[in-house]
Amino acid sequence: MSDEFVVSIEHTSDAKVLIISVAARLAGMHPQTLRQYDRMGLVQPGRATGGGRRYSARDVALLREIQRLSQEDGVNLAGVKRIIELEQLVTELQQRIMDLEADLADAQERLAQVVAYGGGRDLVRSRDRSTALVVWRPRRAGTE
Repeated sequence: MSDEFVVSIEHTSDAKVLIISVAARLAGMHPQTLRQYDRMGLVQPGRATGGGRRYSARDVALLREIQRLSQEDGVNLAGVKRIIELEQLVTELQQRIMDLEADLADAQERLAQVVAYGGGRDLVRSRDRSTALVVWRPRRAGTE
């Protein structure tokens, strides 16, 4: 019987409910290794009232990835930490892009509504696909 347990980081829970011995077993590591990784900042477990570490399924998946990078790919722990930081940055930036795209779509929809209801009679279409914003103000009488 195999004790193999596969966890996908993308589809795991962030609930910090696993005690260190269970998380270590699921990750295929010794609990002391988890303590070392915590001290190094590779994984950030939660803390129980008494101070004991609590891990989530996402933490276990991360621990398995750390193990894979260090053992199979030969990356040292400093490199593993940098890889994890960069992957987290990429995830944050991808979320930011999705948020900005949603904001842009909302703005385009509002603009389309303004134009459709006659509020856009002063808007001039441009053939260029520029993202520049041009503000037009009518000249006042007697000024040039």
